[in-house]
Amino acid sequence: MNPGSLFLAETGSTIILSVFLLFCRIAGCLMIIPGFGTTRVPARIRLFVALGVTLALSPALVPEMQRALPDEKLGTVFQLIINEVVVGLLIGLLGRSFLAALETLATLVSMAIGLSNLPGAAVESNEALPPIANLLTLTATAMVFITNQHWEVLRGLAASYTAIPPGAGISTLGAVERFAQQLADAFLLALRVVSPFVIYTVIINLAIGLVNKLTPQIPAYFVGIPFIIAGGLYLLFLISSEAIALFLDGYFVWLQQG
Repeated sequence: MNPGSLFLAETGSTIILSVFLLFCRIAGCLMIIPGFGTTRVPARIRLFVALGVTLALSPALVPEMQRALPDEKLGTVFQLIINEVVVGLLIGLLGRSFLAALETLATLVSMAIGLSNLPGAAVESNEALPPIANLLTLTATAMVFITNQHWEVLRGLAASYTAIPPGAGISTLGAVERFAQQLADAFLLALRVVSPFVIYTVIINLAIGLVNKLTPQIPAYFVGIPFIIAGGLYLLFLISSEAIALFLDGYFVWLQQG
């Protein structure tokens, strides 16, 4: 084999290895981030989407990955694979924290308006949620795609190679602290979204408790359940658009700023 053919073969193998390392981070993120990572989308489809995104971003990112690949020894490649997968999973988990917080507090909303006992189907995840929780999480996920913010996820993935260069790794303590802070911010955002229902629950339970004390002969709680449900649904009708917009604003800010 002449030297030119040998050089081309080595260059080709380096490019293929670099593309595979890019795939490790991108696939790790897209497998769990909201929208792309829903369990309603088969894992095989998610892998094909990750592969397509990797090939689309490869012309811009392969040179940077090649610079981070000092050699093609098994130990070096294995370490890079682990680092890239961990970074991708961390990015996906940071995004998933927003939806997890919304699911948790949307379940609180269902309890607040007396609809927690209604059976619900699993929509975004494998676990069955009350219908109100399913409605809010499904609407938020759909709005991410309707407003074209899923492209911002891809832009953020490309920018992550500047923020966390390939091979630089990430400390375990730093990752845990970052995830804990993001989870706190996500729950604070979700609490702001459902805060009208928290106020509604406090007021309505205080009123029912007062009525029950004044007229103990009347089962005020059971009589008031239909009115609680009707008031909660009307409140949901009034604030649902603003609540979803508030949640999406917080999620979009994270997508843009990281």
